[in-house]
Amino acid sequence: MKLNRANLAIKTGVVAATPTERIVHIGLGAFHRAHQAWFTARVDTEKQWGIVAFTGRSAKAAEELASQDGLFTLITRSESGDEFEIIDSIVRAEDGNETQGFTSAVTNSQTAIVTLTITEAGYGMDVSGHVDTANPPATLHRLAVALETRRRVNGQPIAVVSCDNMPSNGALLKVAMGDLFASFGAESVAWMNANVSFVSTSIDRITPKTTEAEIATVLAATGWDDCSPVVTEPFRDWVLEGDFPLGRPAWENAGARFVDHIEPFENRKLWLLNGSHSLLAYAGQLRGHETVAQAIADETCLEWVEGFWNEAVQHLPADGLDLPEYRAALLGRFRNGKIAHRLAQIAIDGSTKLRVRIAPTAKYELASGRDAKGCAVAIRAWVEFVIAKTGRVEDSQAQAILHAYSTTRDLEADREQLGSRLVAIIDSELAANADFMDLVLNRTKV
Repeated sequence: MKLNRANLAIKTGVVAATPTERIVHIGLGAFHRAHQAWFTARVDTEKQWGIVAFTGRSAKAAEELASQDGLFTLITRSESGDEFEIIDSIVRAEDGNETQGFTSAVTNSQTAIVTLTITEAGYGMDVSGHVDTANPPATLHRLAVALETRRRVNGQPIAVVSCDNMPSNGALLKVAMGDLFASFGAESVAWMNANVSFVSTSIDRITPKTTEAEIATVLAATGWDDCSPVVTEPFRDWVLEGDFPLGRPAWENAGARFVDHIEPFENRKLWLLNGSHSLLAYAGQLRGHETVAQAIADETCLEWVEGFWNEAVQHLPADGLDLPEYRAALLGRFRNGKIAHRLAQIAIDGSTKLRVRIAPTAKYELASGRDAKGCAVAIRAWVEFVIAKTGRVEDSQAQAILHAYSTTRDLEADREQLGSRLVAIIDSELAANADFMDLVLNRTKV
């Protein structure tokens, strides 16, 4: 039976109310559906917080979900087996390129929240945290225009919630919106500062790419013909800092935490989970592995992860973060062989990811008088991965990477020079540190 709201009512005998459209999401993908959509569906018993979700670059996800009235099956996969749950919090799925529809959704007087999962690269910020206003990132430009239209149409306040893996993501998004709002005039900037709350978050739930196998699994186990299921792990975490002037779902009832200071939680997740994921993505593939579970079973990869973690925890608060337990839980999650979290997926956009996942710890270690060996291993793995791919990698800095590679006349003779140029794309300060680069380029044995 095709999964949609009418057939769900026929099969269950219950005609469920369609939630009121109050949340607009940008970046419809598997992670959003396993995370924010799941949290919302779990707590919205009164059906007051429906999500209108817009895709990022492709309309395919919207077309698939639209054919199912926004419904999809969430497969929670553990070593003990699969659990299946139909998520109904997405009311409409739309093509993100339909700017008029997006603007209309944001200006809707009932809309209280805009959430984003557009990946780090989607923010298009320079090293100072600003955007190029002459050639702004398309998604941020659409958001700025929609918010400005909201100001002119009804002026109601709104919460904008970044759910991407960047430290201080809410504050960074506020700077970017401020850059873009400046072109609208002083009155618009004043309204934004007074009425738009930029909420910072730390988000965590491993969500690998859905395959045809999951579609077949759902059909066999549940009888639902679902063209767009999502597979995820049992673990989930969501920490938020900021205000919601027009209210919000009671996400805390599903385990979300609202805190006054999010930075320690952000860094714990960004460095320990995401940082080690990036390390495994490059080192693991170079050593012949395809998934996180395969890579973490490699004793050498495990040793490198533990070495990096030992450096990162030096710069996290000892109290309140349960660091030994968190590390142990991460190893358990990584070893979950039922989750095929592919290293090639994690490896995309390495220069941006390493800039926020590895470089900060490296700088802190060097400033503390230590050599940052664990960080050097991670960055070296990326350099070697790029060289192995002859500079052709999926990355927001792909042109700069390919240029660095293509201008190297003799790879063996100029390998170290190429490595330095590649590291400079991640962080020029680290590339200029001779002792650190000795480790990255393997001139000093790690």
